[in-house]
Amino acid sequence: MENLGLNRAFWLDRPTFVTGGTGLVGSWLVRRLVEAGADVVCLVRDWVPQSELVRTGTLENVKVVRGDIRDRDVLERVLGEFEIDTVLHLAAQTIVTIANRNPVSTFESNIAGTWNVLEACRRSPKVRQIVMASSDKAYGDQDQLPYDEKTPLQGQHPYDVSKSCADLIANTYAVSYDLPVVITRCGNFYGGGDLNWNRIIPGTIRSILRGQAPVIRSDGQYIRDYFYVEDGAAAYMLLAEQLAARPGLKGEAFNFSNEIQVTVSQIVGDILDLMNSSLKPDIRNEVSNEIRHQYLSAEKARQMLGWKPLYSLNEALGKTIVWYRNFLSNTD
Repeated sequence: MENLGLNRAFWLDRPTFVTGGTGLVGSWLVRRLVEAGADVVCLVRDWVPQSELVRTGTLENVKVVRGDIRDRDVLERVLGEFEIDTVLHLAAQTIVTIANRNPVSTFESNIAGTWNVLEACRRSPKVRQIVMASSDKAYGDQDQLPYDEKTPLQGQHPYDVSKSCADLIANTYAVSYDLPVVITRCGNFYGGGDLNWNRIIPGTIRSILRGQAPVIRSDGQYIRDYFYVEDGAAAYMLLAEQLAARPGLKGEAFNFSNEIQVTVSQIVGDILDLMNSSLKPDIRNEVSNEIRHQYLSAEKARQMLGWKPLYSLNEALGKTIVWYRNFLSNTD
């Protein structure tokens, strides 16, 4: 992994707690933190051997606590015993279709999990920065596009509501308790390590590698904000660094985005082109409870944080395709 934008002076030996470290973005984030010399503690609920964190051996370079973010006693113990300075809270149930089928478990992880993390931080005086991962889905369905940070949070479907609620709870801890928390709202993450094959990018790449027509569950015209995992990991670290330098950022939310509108059909077409495939997508048109049109303005992050993405869409898709070629050649 390229050493892009790592602030080693800030992270060296910094006691850093990551929830959701075995997840898609979490795996890349922990890898970056280890490269930057941070003293990383990960909370791990389920053992996922296919996780990029486990597969790359990164997990062997961090402290691991087994537990669940719904267990506040475990969180308080970790923050106290490891003298945690910086908390990066990414743990969540992130699959929209699972949220539609299992709303309660999604609410418990995403909403109760968030208030437990924040309450544990409030009771732990050594914690100085908290970055909380919300989502562009927290905005719900909006007529005004692109979404900026002033757009109301009005999710309606289970996953979107879970993110709206968690986001509001993070803000209330900043406003009411002076907790040093900032909020990220990113689009649909993609990149190497995503083994949720029902997501469009990994599912499409796997289908093409197997010589099968890629499946589009919708009509292909849904617009999404696709955001590369390494850009996400870098953005979370930048935000923690900025919060340390500028405590007045607490309670602020930031969108991170490449700021381009891409339909599902376009992203599948781009992948087919990059993989030199003549396959045609199988458009099923069987989606419900999903937002039709979403994309984000990242102007606030560009202006206030000096942020910009490290990779273009095609560069990131190219890196992602290489990752899956290697992964699937070893497993298929």
